Amino acid sequence: MLRVYRILTFFLFPLFLILIYLRVILNKEDILRYKEKIFSSSFKPNRNNDRKLIWFHASSIGELLSILPLIKEIKNSDRTINFLITTVTLSSAQLLEKRLDKYQDITHRYFPLDTKNLAEKFLDMWKPDLACFVDSEIWPNFLFEIKKRKIPLSLINGRITKKTFNRWKIFPFFSKQVFDNFDLCLASSEESKSNLSELNVKNLKHIGNLKFSVKNKIEKFDAQNIKILDNFKVWCNSSTHKGEELIVLKAHSEIKRIYNNVLTIIVPRHINRVNYIKNLSDKCKLNCQILNDNETIDKDVEILIINSFGVLSKYYAYCKSIFIGKSLIKKLELVGGQNPIEAAKAGCKIFHGPYVYNFKEIYSLLNSYGFAEEVNNEKDLSRKIIQNFQNQERVEKKQIDLLNIYGESILKQTVVELNNLMKIDENI
Repeated sequence: MLRVYRILTFFLFPLFLILIYLRVILNKEDILRYKEKIFSSSFKPNRNNDRKLIWFHASSIGELLSILPLIKEIKNSDRTINFLITTVTLSSAQLLEKRLDKYQDITHRYFPLDTKNLAEKFLDMWKPDLACFVDSEIWPNFLFEIKKRKIPLSLINGRITKKTFNRWKIFPFFSKQVFDNFDLCLASSEESKSNLSELNVKNLKHIGNLKFSVKNKIEKFDAQNIKILDNFKVWCNSSTHKGEELIVLKAHSEIKRIYNNVLTIIVPRHINRVNYIKNLSDKCKLNCQILNDNETIDKDVEILIINSFGVLSKYYAYCKSIFIGKSLIKKLELVGGQNPIEAAKAGCKIFHGPYVYNFKEIYSLLNSYGFAEEVNNEKDLSRKIIQNFQNQERVEKKQIDLLNIYGESILKQTVVELNNLMKIDENI
């Protein structure tokens, strides 16, 4: 089966090239760096051969943020280690670029297409001492080439949902070959641990979801915008998907019956949709503004649509009533949910729809601690927001402290496991 996979990826490579070029035209790829995904001449290794190199591969923003505390923890114990981070999405690279000045000895590259030729050249040029794949990033050609070079390989915060598991089970022998390449698997949930166990991985453990260890970035509005916001009753909707913005706008109209000065903030999951959301707001006859970086909020705005990456912490710090999207759309039931941990650690009261499959264990924990509540429609959502405005509910500090302690424990245990795998230093 591996031979079949390699033949397929070889002959499909021209099609992949066309798709990437199309994505460049559509501004979905980095116009200056997209070649890192397809040509070995663009790998440009920045490798100090006198230092050990740990390579983390994380697909997008959520996975990227989960490994930054891990890198910092390792770095605090051994400053001679260098790090390579590869990601897939444009947004993750843009976010990392903003933060690289705070993290020395980190290089970012885009992850190449999973062909045997590119995998061989990437590994031969970078020569990592440890490879860590994050979440559900499973790329067979890379995994087999890593194993061939006897590079220690781990799956960090591994997430194998029922849907993903069923796909792997279509080719049981091949799937067991693929997952046998991992020397260590740290599952993100009990469900993932059970599924990984069925795939016969070795050295499998569940110590908690690494996303709990992410430390909130403290960011605030400038004084002028705070002065404007203070005139409103403000609530925020983050990571919304198509279909949810209309629900949010209807909820806004319901809230407006009680609070005429309500301001509804929408931070879509994909900011290329901001104009669509503005048109939707215009059709609802709501005064709308698309807010870019460093702009001032209009004094008479009703709907504020955020057109920036990596700014959620600013809105979580100010708005204590938060709806988190990808949770009210029935067709996304099996892939629903966005990460609520950052909002919880900011002390926000979180509302979410019933479709949170990807984060069901996390939401279950947050719901039991009083951080989050489920809503089912715009009436439900507006009622909860109105109640929150009236009661000024806040999550107690002791609850946030418990989350932070839990996250620190997961972080330290993860470092110990990587240390044991790589044998960097017994004291890490």
